[in-house]
Amino acid sequence: MREIDTDQYLIQHEPYYCPVANEIALYEAAYAARMPVMLKGPTGCGKSRFVEYMAWRLGKPLITVACNEDMTASDLVGRFLLDINGTRWQDGPLTVAARIGAICYLDEVVEARQDTTVVIHPLTDHRRQLPLEKKGELVTAHPDFQIVISYNPGYQSLMKDLKQSTKQRFGALDFDYPATEIETEIVAHEGGVDRATAERLVQVAQRSRNLKGHGLDEGMSTRLLVYAAQLIAKGVDPASACQMALVRPLTDDPDMRDTLDAAVNTYF
Repeated sequence: MREIDTDQYLIQHEPYYCPVANEIALYEAAYAARMPVMLKGPTGCGKSRFVEYMAWRLGKPLITVACNEDMTASDLVGRFLLDINGTRWQDGPLTVAARIGAICYLDEVVEARQDTTVVIHPLTDHRRQLPLEKKGELVTAHPDFQIVISYNPGYQSLMKDLKQSTKQRFGALDFDYPATEIETEIVAHEGGVDRATAERLVQVAQRSRNLKGHGLDEGMSTRLLVYAAQLIAKGVDPASACQMALVRPLTDDPDMRDTLDAAVNTYF
């Protein structure tokens, strides 16, 4: 078997992450126990950044999979491919992670079909094994392997939710948008703007989050605030930056856009 270059999966530089509570200590304890971890929270609140930071902090390789409804079990586990020499087996990202002892992060796991997510079950209990049925191989996970999944409970439906048989294999951490002071610090640091500008952006976002369920499916995320801040740092006037990065991506409804534009004009 071809040797896997694990260095390509290492996080080389410390990702910026601002702790909100005791999530770092809890995750470190979960990793020490090799407990599978589930991160729940709204879009753009820092779940993926947290996983990157923890992989860097622990010095472990990180393999991220962006889940989608077309993803099959073979996309995760692996498949036979045809080449000039005939057929050869290619490991999927989950199998690679299990072999090398990486953290395997399945982002927005509920987007994948339930029959696809079932393949992670043997890796998330005492067995810590992955059957490659097509290849006739049973992969025993490396001692350092851990699986992490994330999803947004706000978008749960009967068609898109995890089975209880999957949920109860994980410890869970709840994420949300940070408190005002912390979010202001994040936006100022990541967006390259002064603290006063960052604070006004956060106040705009909080207005939008109050409209969730009243015309908006989701409020403005911390990620969008950073985008707006980056535009402002590049010389774009704040109102235009907010329209492009905050208001227009969020909704196409003319009345809701007017409401959000008014909130922007209040602070800028």
